[in-house]
Amino acid sequence: MKIFAETPRLILRELVTTDDEGMFELDSNAEVLKYLYTEPQTKIEQSRDVIAFIRKQYEENGIGRWAVIEKQSGDFIGWAGLKFVKQTINNRTKYYDVGYRLIPRYWGKGYATETCKASVDYGFNILKLDLICATASMYNVASRKVLEKTGLIFKEEFLYDGQPEAWYEIRK
Repeated sequence: MKIFAETPRLILRELVTTDDEGMFELDSNAEVLKYLYTEPQTKIEQSRDVIAFIRKQYEENGIGRWAVIEKQSGDFIGWAGLKFVKQTINNRTKYYDVGYRLIPRYWGKGYATETCKASVDYGFNILKLDLICATASMYNVASRKVLEKTGLIFKEEFLYDGQPEAWYEIRK
């Protein structure tokens, strides 16, 4: 399996089918999904479908979200990384988005910022991107702080599915 990035504490590698239990723990947690306005998963098959979808993005776009593995424990703690967005969001189409989602017991350790910085570095240095974007709920103060600590700049507020979102960008 391919490792895309590594930090002193984390490995960011491709998602594989055996990540299904970790993905299910993540996406079945209502607290994780609070600002995404989606319902928690109820069956592990849903997580398997998500992994298959992301693996298809690797093939079609050369990029997709990555598994985040804590080095010390070897645990799957969530996902992070870049994805190529083809649909129009906030009047933008065909852009690279940085994002992350972590299991709550790993919150507050700086892992989100660590994964975002590694993802942005990968985008600029490996993919040779000039621009990376991100969105977060206007109400999700913690995620917005992570994006800002990573160097992304708040550009504007917009509505997505009727909810106020923050649009961020970083240029090389």
